[in-house]
Amino acid sequence: QVQLAESGGGLVQAGGSLRLSCAASGRTLSSYVMGWFRQAPGKERDFVAHITCSGGSTYYTDSVKGRFTISRDNAKNTVYLQMNSLKPEDTAVYYCAARHTLLREYHDWGQGTQVTVSS
Repeated sequence: QVQLAESGGGLVQAGGSLRLSCAASGRTLSSYVMGWFRQAPGKERDFVAHITCSGGSTYYTDSVKGRFTISRDNAKNTVYLQMNSLKPEDTAVYYCAARHTLLREYHDWGQGTQVTVSS
């Protein structure tokens, strides 16, 4: 099991930037696909981005392409989500999640960090 802890959320004006971090413990992340998800009030949790084990490939949901960047530092056991040009509709609790490369489903989740974008 991987323990995940997100940080870096906060309140920012539209157009601003935040960088979220997800620190892992309990396992080294080099064998895990890492993802970021978000859940807005009254809505389901949605996929935002993921990054493969080596960091060589990334994928984003359409609404954040060109604005968000997922990255990882396996030596630090940490995954990041750089969020630029933030919009009010990006307001949500952001979660990181881990999925072992041999598995299909994300199985370890952090507690989430709140991101609020004011207009």
